[in-house]
Amino acid sequence: MKYKYLGKSNLRVSIYCLGSMTWGEATTEDEGHWQLEHSISNGINFVDTAEMYPTNPLRRETVGETEKIIGNWLKKRNRRDDIVIATKITGEGSKTVRDGSPISKNTIAVALEESLKRLNTDYVDLYQLHWPNRGSYHFRQNWKFDPTQQITSEVKDNTFEILDYLSGQVKEGKIRTIGLSNESAWGAMQFIKIASENGFEKIVSIQNEYSLLCRYFDTDLAEVCHNENVHLLAYSPLAAGLLTGKYQNGKVPQNSRLQFTPGLNGRVNQRSMSAVARYLAIAKKFQLNPINMALAFCAQRPFMGSVIFGATRSEQLQTIINGLDLELSQEILTELNSIHRENPYPI
Repeated sequence: MKYKYLGKSNLRVSIYCLGSMTWGEATTEDEGHWQLEHSISNGINFVDTAEMYPTNPLRRETVGETEKIIGNWLKKRNRRDDIVIATKITGEGSKTVRDGSPISKNTIAVALEESLKRLNTDYVDLYQLHWPNRGSYHFRQNWKFDPTQQITSEVKDNTFEILDYLSGQVKEGKIRTIGLSNESAWGAMQFIKIASENGFEKIVSIQNEYSLLCRYFDTDLAEVCHNENVHLLAYSPLAAGLLTGKYQNGKVPQNSRLQFTPGLNGRVNQRSMSAVARYLAIAKKFQLNPINMALAFCAQRPFMGSVIFGATRSEQLQTIINGLDLELSQEILTELNSIHRENPYPI
C-alpha cells in the first residue's frame, strides 16, 4: 500500500480510502464494521464519511447514521490513532440537514459538535465543506452552470469567516486539517489566497468526482493542486458502478444503486454506456478486472491524494482489495487516454 501526506499537513493517508455513504441504508452496521477491520488489516488507514450520510436514498430519518456506525466501531475497538477520519458539513447541498442552511461559523459550530458526538471522538482528522455556498457545477450541473449571479464580495467575506472559524477549531484540537468538496478552481483559489493572506489554516484536499468517465479535474484543478500543494480525493471512481460493467446491456441488478437511483444522477446514457463498453474491452484485452483497472487509473494520476471507493457487500470489498497493488503500464494508460479523447465527457 502506498501512502501520501495530504498537502503540507501531517495527515499520512493510504492511496485508497474506504467510503461509507451506504452504511445505515444498503449496508448494515455489522457489515460496515467488518469493512473497517478488513480495510485496516490490508493497509487502508483512511475512511471518508459525511453528516448527511447514508445515501441511496438520502432521507431525513437516516441523516447521521453512517457517522454513528463509525463511532460505535471506534468505541468498540478503543483505538483511534491508526485511522484517519474525514467527514463533511453539508451546507446547501441537501435540504435533509438543517434545511440546507448555508455553511457559516454558526452552522459549523453545530455540525462539528454533532459529528464529534456521533463519531465518538474528540477530533476529526479532515473536516470538509461538502458543497460551496455559491453553488456547484458537479453532479451534471455543468450543463446549466451560471456563475453570473455570484456576488464576489459576499463569497470572499464568507470564505474569510469560514477559514477564521475553522482555524480556531484546529487550534482547539477539534480538527486536524481542512478540505473542500464539489469545488471549482476559482473557489479553491479563494480559500488558498485568503488563508495565505491572513495566516489561516490552509486547505489540503479537494474531494471531487473523478473517474475514466469524469475527468474535469485534469485541467484547471490539476494546475491548482500542483502549484498550491493540494490533493484530490476522488469520489465515484467507478462512476457509480458503471465501470464495473454490471449495468451493461440494460441490466439493473437487484438492490443495485441503479435500481434505487434511476439514471444514476445523469450518468446513464447512450454515450456513457458506449464508452464503458470500450473501457471494458481494454480490461479484457489486458486480462484485468475492470474494477481494479478503473481504480488503478485514478490512483496513478499525479494530483491524487486518495481514491475513495465504496462497497455494499463484503465480496465487493474483497475484489477491490485484491487489486490495490495494481499499476497500469504506459501501454494501457495510452489506450485508456485514447478512448477518453474520443469520448471526453460522456456523463
